[in-house]
Amino acid sequence: MLTITAVAEQKIKELMVEEKDIIGLRVYVKGGGCHGYQYGMAFESKMGDDDTVFEKNEVKVIMDSQSAPLLQGAEVDYVDSLQGSGFAIKNPQAKTTCGCGSSFSA
Repeated sequence: MLTITAVAEQKIKELMVEEKDIIGLRVYVKGGGCHGYQYGMAFESKMGDDDTVFEKNEVKVIMDSQSAPLLQGAEVDYVDSLQGSGFAIKNPQAKTTCGCGSSFSA
């Protein structure tokens, strides 16, 4: 369903240590951005009834029922480059993306 690179997994673990009562990382899609959909991520302390959970080692990734189909086959990575560092999502369902990669159309 969703994959997490080893680099992203390690970074999520590091960040989760700094937070209290965190059970996992929520990855979601919401309307917006210049191409219709926008990615979002936030640490989560609880799960909803319609959530899907993907686990890799000690890392849980949580997706709501509307975001999960749009993230099918996507990869969460952590990139550290001269332009900056942060999580990046590579989504094979994205037909077009904006220049910064934070919004897409499906």
